Amino acid sequence: MKTKLAIGCLVQWYECDIINEYVDSLKDAISEYDGQVIVDFTVVMNQDLEKCISSDQINKCIEKIESICNMGNVRYTDDLDTIADYRREFNTNYCDQVDVLIWGESDAILPKQMFVILDNLHQMSLQNDNPKYLAFFGTCKMWDDSWLPLEHSELTNKPRNATEWWGTRYTMTKDEMNNINDKTDELEVGIVSPHKFNGCGLVISSEVIKSGVNIPKSVFFTHEDTAFMFMTNKVLGNIPQYIIKNILLVHNRSHPKKRQYVANENGESLGEQRLSNNWYSVASKMSEKNCYSLFDSNYKSYKWEDVWNNIK
Repeated sequence: MKTKLAIGCLVQWYECDIINEYVDSLKDAISEYDGQVIVDFTVVMNQDLEKCISSDQINKCIEKIESICNMGNVRYTDDLDTIADYRREFNTNYCDQVDVLIWGESDAILPKQMFVILDNLHQMSLQNDNPKYLAFFGTCKMWDDSWLPLEHSELTNKPRNATEWWGTRYTMTKDEMNNINDKTDELEVGIVSPHKFNGCGLVISSEVIKSGVNIPKSVFFTHEDTAFMFMTNKVLGNIPQYIIKNILLVHNRSHPKKRQYVANENGESLGEQRLSNNWYSVASKMSEKNCYSLFDSNYKSYKWEDVWNNIK
């Protein structure tokens, strides 16, 4: 029996000029697989954090996203839904419907081999009596050596340079990714121990979520992937995390079109643009503190109300 999969992606209104790249690669991957893939999108129209340059422009952004994300289950919301909120709800909503969950991301480009590989990986895991597992695809050259187990085989020996085609700040096309992945004749599958991953393209067997693992509510903004890792380790211990090392999944985290039409932002880089809004660093630090204090019995969590109170 073929593996049932669900892949979910949160789309902020200001990502209207990049989401087509994710969707194009998703369609390619679905066309390669003869099993069931449930596609889920939540489109966030909320402007509590980032305000659009005009009401006319935000309507154009939403219309563009609607024309692109016209497959699967699509929800539009005016609520302040963050990536942490979305992924927590996605895990809960689909863990009883499918065998495998995948965290999509608006700045990702998915390998066309993705679902075929995950089907084979899931069948192998069941045969090995490992129904609870995580998985990750090869990624670019990352920030430090702790990420070496996840770096794609062809890139891992490159010198660390963020702006080169193998680095974290390079924006890669689908064709460039396919040229790399098409070289692979035999998969290089390993185990990452202890666990190490980010949220872009994380693969989770549904049994992990059914066992009680999820993103804690206290982690309301950033560091949701780290919090999920902590909870996995706490509840299930060091379950297998597979790495498909010679298949690249692209994460264009510094895509120049990622934050379009946001009012009152300054800076040449994506990071500078984010930090030009005074709420971002406050919210991120509070969510990070919550993440790293999950198991401190004397710690009281921050929430959005605390963010607003600290930036007035």
